[in-house]
Amino acid sequence: MPNEPFNLAGKVAVITGGNGGIGLGYAKGVAAAGADVSIWGTNPDKNAAALRELQEINPAASATVCDVANEEAVEAAMAGVIERYGRVDACFPNAGIGTQNQKPFFEHTNEDWFRVIDVNLHGVFYTLRAATRAMVKQGEGGSLVLTSSGTAIQGSARGQAYAATKGGVIAMMLGLATEMARYQITANAIIPGWVDTAMTAGLFGWEKFVNAVMPRIPMRRWGTPEDFGAIAVYLMSDASRWHTGDVLKIDGGFSIF
Repeated sequence: MPNEPFNLAGKVAVITGGNGGIGLGYAKGVAAAGADVSIWGTNPDKNAAALRELQEINPAASATVCDVANEEAVEAAMAGVIERYGRVDACFPNAGIGTQNQKPFFEHTNEDWFRVIDVNLHGVFYTLRAATRAMVKQGEGGSLVLTSSGTAIQGSARGQAYAATKGGVIAMMLGLATEMARYQITANAIIPGWVDTAMTAGLFGWEKFVNAVMPRIPMRRWGTPEDFGAIAVYLMSDASRWHTGDVLKIDGGFSIF
């Protein structure tokens, strides 16, 4: 039998925030490589639209309405994945929200802070706890792929809550890579560059922003969700079984220029 390290047939991926943007890019990539995919999102209409796209690639794809900031909802959603597919081999805790206001830091309220923390950090914790519990029980290894942000390593004015969660994601990943290695579970994080998604639509329509940022991207274009499919396949595949504890920048060269 030929060696096919990127063949994901028989494997199952859970992707939170998988109904759009980078999450859907991950989902399409691994589905095209043969994986069964469960996407989680809070918007039923977006879930349904994304599922239609995914089922054209792999009819076994599914979608679940789940707010990752709700511990019980996460546990129920993961139990549903195990019931449906019998296993989980990769978890992409990608769901997240941005800072929802442009107030100075000293005017941020507790609600401003905790709203972002609850989704972007607590939600990642709940999701990965449920996923690693299942993977360890299976005893066949697995892959954890966390979505961080350039704000984790660069200053983000008025975005301290978002940046704190994305820095926390990297720290969580490093701890998981160390602890989970004994179970043959890898953990890595992605730092995306400026990607054309619903979250960035407002900025990309602002001429001043575009004129300031585009010259700093050596590839001279915005990223697209499709740019994240291949890295998702690699990190979920047997080809990356000794690749763990890494932070990978998929940003068109933005961070180096």
